[in-house]
Amino acid sequence: MSPNTCWLCKIFRAEENGISSKLSLEEVLQWSQSFENLVTSKYGPMIYKSYLKTEHSDENIEFWLACEAYKKITSQRKRISMARKLFTSYIQPQAPNEINIDSPARKAIMRNIQEPTQSCFDEAQRIIYRHMERDSYPRFLESQFYQKLKRSLQANGNNSMVN
Repeated sequence: MSPNTCWLCKIFRAEENGISSKLSLEEVLQWSQSFENLVTSKYGPMIYKSYLKTEHSDENIEFWLACEAYKKITSQRKRISMARKLFTSYIQPQAPNEINIDSPARKAIMRNIQEPTQSCFDEAQRIIYRHMERDSYPRFLESQFYQKLKRSLQANGNNSMVN
């Protein structure tokens, strides 16, 4: 698929160019099986984030992915630094990318931010995951964005791995 004719390539920014040649119809079809398949696939989070930008809610997947990275930090110094970044970007009131979580979850994070643990964002991450799974994910599957992507891959014969 030529980057000049691929509608998906036109959507993505320079750092994401070339994704359409690596994306398989099989992967795209797996996304419709479960939200878990979408967010744990190689290209799903990036595609889903592009869709969420159209809904002005890409902070949700950004936060979820940042939490996944946060949980892998082993250095206490790095964990404290990353926890503060997560807090100021997504959790504190009026944060630039404030996520929609309930007051008890927000207050728990505020209490734990001084000595953050590996799991201090887990409840907020679960809330955001459920929100995406129940709200924006069904719309994503029905969207022209996702449907056009599937049709584009099917039309280009990128279905060799599909049964």
